Amino acid sequence: MTTITKQTSSEAVACLKVISDPTRLLMLKLAENKEYCVCQFVDMFEISQPAVSQHIRKLKQVDLLKENRKGQWRHYSLNPSSSYFSLVKAVLNQVDDEDPALKEALEKERPVEC
Repeated sequence: MTTITKQTSSEAVACLKVISDPTRLLMLKLAENKEYCVCQFVDMFEISQPAVSQHIRKLKQVDLLKENRKGQWRHYSLNPSSSYFSLVKAVLNQVDDEDPALKEALEKERPVEC
């Protein structure tokens, strides 16, 4: 059973500001179903590795991603133990699986090569 954690208005706003970026929102939508490597996000969003790392840093600052280290590589998935999980999950449930940007990212998904 999932425990719903309530936040103060300022905490909720801080979380919503982080996920209001389209790339970060889609990263979370993808990461809710499986683990992704930074290199996969680079390909899927066609942005640089440093840009992906900055997005991940912001998502980790509010504990929305969990990190799984595999050698020198890091893989990320949605963190169900985050105090913001229920809030973020409610937002992610509103993102249509047929969203064009989501479908475009999924079409560019490649197997992990790192």
